[in-house]
Amino acid sequence: MSKTQAQQQLDTVQTALHELARAELTAAAFSALAEDQLVLMATLPPRYAEVLAGLLTRLESSALFTEESCSFSHKDLVGGLQMWLDKAQALLAKTDASPDAT
Repeated sequence: MSKTQAQQQLDTVQTALHELARAELTAAAFSALAEDQLVLMATLPPRYAEVLAGLLTRLESSALFTEESCSFSHKDLVGGLQMWLDKAQALLAKTDASPDAT
């Protein structure tokens, strides 16, 4: 698996998150795009896929509400997704910097 491909896929998700935050992308479209980044998911530990799946489920559920809800704050969900991306980025950078990285 190519770490370069994983980084490119992470960058794709980051760009899509910015579009989601600006309401240029729907929650369903963002979720589909995020779930389709197979190299990225295979590169990260399994827990990352579990956390992302939970965030995406809440994001898609939030799309059912027209206003902010105490359970589904769009802003908070975007913030959670950004945190996930930041942690994934840090892990990829750490892996790239390790002496046995291939």
